[in-house]
Amino acid sequence: QVQLVESGGGLVQAGGSLRLSCAASGRTFSMNAMGWFRQAPGKEREFVAAINWSSDSTYYADSVKGRFIISKYNAKNTVFLQMNSLKPEDTAVYYCAGRRGVTSLVTARSYDYWGQGTQVTVSS
Repeated sequence: QVQLVESGGGLVQAGGSLRLSCAASGRTFSMNAMGWFRQAPGKEREFVAAINWSSDSTYYADSVKGRFIISKYNAKNTVFLQMNSLKPEDTAVYYCAGRRGVTSLVTARSYDYWGQGTQVTVSS
């Protein structure tokens, strides 16, 4: 099993920045990619960004491209999401996820492990 723990959420004004962290523990070698998803009240969980663990290839939702950056620190099995130029519409609970298989990185059902989520609130 793999455990994922997010941190770094909070309240920020529009235009500000936050950095989310996700620390993985357990059988982390079973994962080949990690991603970030978010869910706003009354909405479905949506893809934000993902990174391939071996190739370092990154993927972003159009809504965050150019503003968010996903990165990883292999030695600590940690993934980061640097969020810049935040907008009120970025307000959501952000979830870290880990994938074992080879199905689409942008689809939530492709991921096998999930963190508990961290709240990000952007005020206007």
